[in-house]
Amino acid sequence: MMGRMSVDDPDPVALALRLVVVALGLGLVVLGGRVAVTRRFPVAWARVAHLTETQRSEPLRRGGSLALIGASVLVQQLPFLVSVPHAVGRALLAVALLLVLGAAACWALVRR
Repeated sequence: MMGRMSVDDPDPVALALRLVVVALGLGLVVLGGRVAVTRRFPVAWARVAHLTETQRSEPLRRGGSLALIGASVLVQQLPFLVSVPHAVGRALLAVALLLVLGAAACWALVRR
């Protein structure tokens, strides 16, 4: 069973991986929020992903889901980077799961 980790953890590789995951989660929140608010995909994203016309017509659906998934990643990583009581860690896990369910609901319910 894996023990609790924190920023004071002596294993620098595990800490570096957690910080990379946090950075990616933050990037998902920023990118997804930008797409959902502006209702436009970044040009580079549209080129690289080769989005079809149907996919390009639903930026709110894709951006909102992406932002919620990023928020879930951030909330899930918080107990590993900041020392919190066990009960708070469990509550944060529940919030992360609710955010994933919210992303799925956003994906399923938001249509053009």
